[in-house]
Amino acid sequence: MDVLGNKFAYIATYGCQMNSSDSERYAGQLEALGYHMTEDMDMADVILLNTCCVRETAEGKTLGKIGELKHYKERNPKLVIAITGCMAQEWQDRLFERAPHVDLVIGTHNIHKLTELLQVRQGKHALAADMSLPAFHDLPTKRFHKFFAWVPIMNGCNKYCTYCIVPHVRGREVSRPLQDIVAEVKALGRAGYKEITLLGQNVNSYGLDLKDGTDFSSLVDALEDAKGVERIRYMTSHPKDMTKKMIDAIARSTRVVHHLHLPVQSGSNATLKRMNRGYTVEHYLELVDYAREKMPDLVLTTDMIVGFPGETEEMFQETLALIQRVGYDMAYTFIYSPRTGTPAATWKDQIPQEEKSKRLKRLMDIQNEFSLALNKKMEQCVYSVIVEGPTKNDEHHWFGRTGGNKMIIWENDGSVSIGDTVSVAVDKGQTWVLKGHIVSQGG
Repeated sequence: MDVLGNKFAYIATYGCQMNSSDSERYAGQLEALGYHMTEDMDMADVILLNTCCVRETAEGKTLGKIGELKHYKERNPKLVIAITGCMAQEWQDRLFERAPHVDLVIGTHNIHKLTELLQVRQGKHALAADMSLPAFHDLPTKRFHKFFAWVPIMNGCNKYCTYCIVPHVRGREVSRPLQDIVAEVKALGRAGYKEITLLGQNVNSYGLDLKDGTDFSSLVDALEDAKGVERIRYMTSHPKDMTKKMIDAIARSTRVVHHLHLPVQSGSNATLKRMNRGYTVEHYLELVDYAREKMPDLVLTTDMIVGFPGETEEMFQETLALIQRVGYDMAYTFIYSPRTGTPAATWKDQIPQEEKSKRLKRLMDIQNEFSLALNKKMEQCVYSVIVEGPTKNDEHHWFGRTGGNKMIIWENDGSVSIGDTVSVAVDKGQTWVLKGHIVSQGG
């Protein structure tokens, strides 16, 4: 706290976009209580770490960060340390045992409890991790961006993939009422937000629990008249619940982007079955072919796991064949690592780390060729881009993204501002980014 009596709060967010959205709601509550946001932990009266536990390596790093906070507590005994998110849900009161300097542990269904816990804590450990509570609450929200906004449409997951801990820490699938989502998106459009991202662990499952015929295609259609919103993105899709009806809705929408992130995870039906993914390679390819038929300009990305327990060389070859068959614009590739609490972690047929690393390199070598080739095809073409600002390491070069979520970097001449919609010509396609120049400004 500074000498003027102002209160400050520091928030660090780990993991997925859903966590980023949750952090905005934590920040909203803190501002309502009179706290100012700061990026300096030394100034903070409240330090909140919003955590992820999808991978044990990430969890280990977070535990290390929590340990470091002990020194801040020693310097400022009145400091309140709050651990929130998926790791908080998983660990619960074990976090107090591991790190007694932590004050609050708040699980994924208890975001709304922050205000109450800060007001009544009285120096004692406080835990809020009841997953029987509603997943969504009407909370003040402090948006971290001026032109880009996250909008949760559902929470939880019913899929129980054998490698994934998300259903255990996010709970069962629960959809927000359609009218609430539409109202939030329209309000954001009126407030000047140009790009909205609809969030859910599995957006294609949206509405199934409502049992009134509402599904993701209903939501896409309902958002068509969200004035002011130039782009609507969505993540993450699941092939099991993606339908042609949903693809049709996306194809006819003038606001939803033609970028489909459709995680396949493996090109082997045997592996997909062991993963409990609920679809076959054949079904997946049928969805891909239909989407490309309806949207010839589709940008397609995916997630893939290599070295899943029991994955033979033949199964891995099937994954490589799938990459070559589909030709993804980009693939987010991961080495399988056992996650405590999931079935796959207990299986005996684990793949040696050296072999997993070799397979990852082989997969990436092929995928990088496709990414480069597809990006080079974009050279000399012009794309509409919403300006996001300077790149991380060079303030003289700015960037934005195409509707297909591809990053374009250009040399900034001072003619544009963050949030402007501009036309950018691609001069050079590289594996990960595009280089270009501005040809016109839309404002």
